[in-house]
Amino acid sequence: MLITTEALVFFALLSSYFFVRAGAPHWPLGGIEQPPLDRISFCTAVLLGSTIPVVWAERGIRKGDVRQLQVGLLAGFLMGLAFVAHQFLLEWPELHLGRRDNAYGSLFYTITGLHGLHVIAGLLMSLVVQAKAWTGRFDAEHHTTVEVFSLYWHFVDAVWVFVFSSLFLSVYWKFG
Repeated sequence: MLITTEALVFFALLSSYFFVRAGAPHWPLGGIEQPPLDRISFCTAVLLGSTIPVVWAERGIRKGDVRQLQVGLLAGFLMGLAFVAHQFLLEWPELHLGRRDNAYGSLFYTITGLHGLHVIAGLLMSLVVQAKAWTGRFDAEHHTTVEVFSLYWHFVDAVWVFVFSSLFLSVYWKFG
């Protein structure tokens, strides 16, 4: 239910973005330059790639391999941390728009910020799962927490595909 509710929140925000965009004579509004794609594309690959060690970790614990779980969770965590650090510490300070500049700026910061908070929530969940992994709380039969975390992490990655496509890639496409 949580993932469904969160997916609907992002659907509503992205729908608002495209609704505002459809009524704008040019995009982004106010002569704001299009967001650069170089670093965010790389960081997108890092975030989406973080699914691989999380899947590997989950497969490991299903076989009872706690070490594989620990290594996979740590790798996924570090990749997610790199993504969110880039977003909040490098990308946002370098943008030439503010939250209050216009609807584009407001929607951009709201949507990317909300996603960033979801990544942070996933990182905190990962720390809890990692602590349990290091204290021997999981084995081949007992690992539901790992599966629940994995589902959430994949959700965060999937949402980013839509956010990235909408807020970064689509500004380079001309509609109408």
